[in-house]
Amino acid sequence: MKTVYKAHILYTKERSHFEVLENGYVVVDDDGRVTGVAADLATLDSEDAVVIDFGDRLLIPAMNDLHVHAPQYHNQGIAMDLELLPWLQNYTFPEEMKFANRDYAERMYRRFVGDLWRFGTMRACVFATVHTESTRRLMQLFCEAGMGALVGKVGMNRNCPTELTESVEAMVQGYEALIKEWGSEASLVRPIITPRFIPSCTPEMLRACGQLAAKYQLPVQSHLSENKDEIAWVKSLEPESTCYGDAYDRYGLFGQTPTVMAHCVWSEGEELELMKRRDVMVAHCPTSNFNVASGMAPIRQFLNEGLRVGLGSDVSGGHDLSIFRMMVYAIQVSKMRYQQNHELPFLTLAEAFWMATKSAGSFFGSVGSFEPGYEFDALVIDDSDLNHDNYSLLERLERYIYLGDDRQIVRRFCQGKEI
Repeated sequence: MKTVYKAHILYTKERSHFEVLENGYVVVDDDGRVTGVAADLATLDSEDAVVIDFGDRLLIPAMNDLHVHAPQYHNQGIAMDLELLPWLQNYTFPEEMKFANRDYAERMYRRFVGDLWRFGTMRACVFATVHTESTRRLMQLFCEAGMGALVGKVGMNRNCPTELTESVEAMVQGYEALIKEWGSEASLVRPIITPRFIPSCTPEMLRACGQLAAKYQLPVQSHLSENKDEIAWVKSLEPESTCYGDAYDRYGLFGQTPTVMAHCVWSEGEELELMKRRDVMVAHCPTSNFNVASGMAPIRQFLNEGLRVGLGSDVSGGHDLSIFRMMVYAIQVSKMRYQQNHELPFLTLAEAFWMATKSAGSFFGSVGSFEPGYEFDALVIDDSDLNHDNYSLLERLERYIYLGDDRQIVRRFCQGKEI
C-alpha cells in the first residue's frame, strides 16, 4: 500500500534552486521509493493510499555524511589546537587502539550511531578501525537502527603504532569475512574499501585494497591532499607517482569503482583533471579543515568544473556531527575564499543543501531528493519555535539550518521506513 505524506516540501533537484511545495504531497510505495511529488494530490497516483498530514511542518530530504570516523567519536572537541599529523600521533591513534576491546567499541559505537540519528543523518560513509570484530559490531548497530552506511575496516601497516598495524593477509581476511555477511548491493549497510591514506599503507596493502575493490565491486574511500606536509610525505613514499591522486590510481583506488576522497583542499592541476576523468567524489569537511589547519577547499571551482561534491563532518577532526551546520560552515568557508580573490562567487544556500542531500546521496544510490524513483529518506521539521513572524518557507528552512538543532527534528525516515 502506498503512503502519502502532506507537508511543506522543500528539496533541490538542481543545485541552483529549491523546489518548494506549500502544503504539498509526496507518494511513497511499499518499497520505500517516491512515486510522485506535487502541490495537488489529484495529479498523483494515490488510489487507496494512506494519507499522513504533517500540518505546518517542513518535509525535507535526510542528511548524508560522506566522511566520518566512528572510533574518533570519543575525541570530539579535543585537541583542536593541533595540526593534522601531530593530532593523529598524539590523540587519534591512541584512541583507535582501544577498539581492540569489543566492549569499548560497543559503548562508543552505540552512542555514535545514536547521535547520527539525532542529527538527522540517515546515511554515512564511515571509517572504523583495523579491528574486524569491532567493525562488524558497528555494521550491526547500523543494521539494527535501520540506517544506511558504507563502513570501512581501515587498512594500515606502516607509519602507525604497532597496535594498529595489520598484515596484508589479515586485512584481506577480515574484509572478506565482512563482505560475506554484507556483500549484497541491496543492503543498507555495506563494506567500503578503506586504505587510511597513502602514508599508512605499503604498496602491497594498497594493491590488495585495489584488488578487493575490483573483485567484489565495492566502493573506495580515503583521504586526499588534505595538508601540505602530508602531500610532501606522499611524494617521498611514492616517487613514481605524478601526484597524490595518481598514487591511488596506480593501485586501482581512484574511480575504478565508486570513490569518495575526503578534503582535497590542495587538489589542482593534473590531480584535478584525474579526479574529473575518474568521477572521484569530494567529501568537503569545512570544520575539520579549519580545526587541523589544513586550509580552505576550492569548492566553487570544483562545482564549476563538474566534480561531484558532498559534505562530511569528519569527526573528530571536525567537532560537529550535524550536516546542517556543515552547510553553514561550507558557505562561510566559500565566503572567506571569495574575500581572498573576488574571482569566484561564494556558495548559495541551495548549493550547500544540494551537496548535503542529492549530491552526497548519489554515492548511496538514488538518495537525497523527492523525485520519482528516489528512496524516501526524509526529515520532518517542527520549527514552530523559530517561526514567530510569518517567515516564507525558504526563510523558515534557512532559519532552521542556521538556528535549529535536533530538537526540531520530529520524524526521521530511511528507505521509506520511520526510524
